[in-house]
Amino acid sequence: MTDEFSVESVYAELLGRAPENKMEPRLAPLFRAMDVLGEPNKAYPIIHVTGTNGKTSTARMIESVLRAHGLSTGRYTSPHLSKVTERISIDGHPVSDETFVRIWDEIRPYLQIVDSELEAEGQPRLTYFECLTILGFAIFADQPVNVAVIEVGLGGITDATNVGDGQVSVVTPISLDHTDLLGDTTGDIAHEKAGIIKPGGYLVSAAQPLDAAQVLLEKAKDVGVPFKFEGVEFGVESRTVAVGGQMVTIQGIAGRYPDLLVPLHGAHQAQNAAVAVAALEAFFGGKELGFDVLQEGFAAATSPGRLEVVRTAPTIVVDAAHNPDGIKASAAALQEAFTFTRLVPVVGVLKEKDAEEVLRQLKESLGGLAEEYCFTQSNSPRAVPAAELAELAIDLGFGEDNVHIAEKLDDALEWAVERAEANDDLSGAVLVTGSITLVAEARILLGKTEA
Repeated sequence: MTDEFSVESVYAELLGRAPENKMEPRLAPLFRAMDVLGEPNKAYPIIHVTGTNGKTSTARMIESVLRAHGLSTGRYTSPHLSKVTERISIDGHPVSDETFVRIWDEIRPYLQIVDSELEAEGQPRLTYFECLTILGFAIFADQPVNVAVIEVGLGGITDATNVGDGQVSVVTPISLDHTDLLGDTTGDIAHEKAGIIKPGGYLVSAAQPLDAAQVLLEKAKDVGVPFKFEGVEFGVESRTVAVGGQMVTIQGIAGRYPDLLVPLHGAHQAQNAAVAVAALEAFFGGKELGFDVLQEGFAAATSPGRLEVVRTAPTIVVDAAHNPDGIKASAAALQEAFTFTRLVPVVGVLKEKDAEEVLRQLKESLGGLAEEYCFTQSNSPRAVPAAELAELAIDLGFGEDNVHIAEKLDDALEWAVERAEANDDLSGAVLVTGSITLVAEARILLGKTEA
């Protein structure tokens, strides 16, 4: 049996549990699992990252700078793009197949104990996401890592990752998403995300809507932790477009860092970089960071699936924006960083998202740059059927003649490439966006397997 087959076997076993979009609002089984495993959640300091948009990019930047400081790192993010091992990274790379399988085999009997206890109480057994989270904590303890950067799956209060206590709690921009689970206002959503702020920690937050900022501030005061907010104590001082990214000057909470090269596009990524800097300063005791080490860390940072060019001639860009604010930020960055004169979006959305607002924002943000749209669907059972998206787009005024339907992504890409190259337009491009599952499948189809 090969390691690859073994990883796939473990993945199949995990998928046999309640799926990722069926997260249980509970923590007791996670604490029970940590207890029987010897509390791997307490084996290393944690930087805990929540928010609506920018979590993964911010986590990756933080981790890259930690590695530049010579620290061994664990990074837990979700979802994955190509392979499940991407979610649990060691020193910037997906955990090895051997370690993934070995630790799962070691912890499986203990998780069966927790499953049995849950079933005896009439509760669902551990879910897919809960098991992966437990596995991540166990792998980080096994290595062992010097520090773990852990991204929340959903919300914060009862998210499986919240069995870890962050030495620094990081909150990226909050906006409306998962409103059926987290609440109808940014204040309600902030209440859920504030659940990761713990006594003995430190809050670092991006600029937030007023109601969200107030909730975070009150939680920090309630538990008695220091707090720093973008726009008050730190932030982006200036930025200019540069080859391969942007030059950013950041005022941190402990120092000023002029002309940092951030190899990611858009104002939102500059904001993420500023939040990452403040989080790192807080982690290192409020001290100013060494400029050269910071630049080394940023220069090595990547964020696959975020305005990522996966093919040229014509250019195909994939972007995992999947809510209105994410679409708006990515569209602005795309138009700032590239000189496309014609863009053909390939769009797919998941059912739990606000498809109408996603499409409305896409049309508004891209303006005249995009006239023809192809609506498709990923292989996820949660995908909105392509025909339904197309019908919604027509209702929103996209124009029936400008809407194309392709249920299969390979057909959608073929059509979009043909349209991008129409009239020998050398500056035409394709944008794949709307859901992470669609972007993941597009990357694989186009030969991008690393993440």
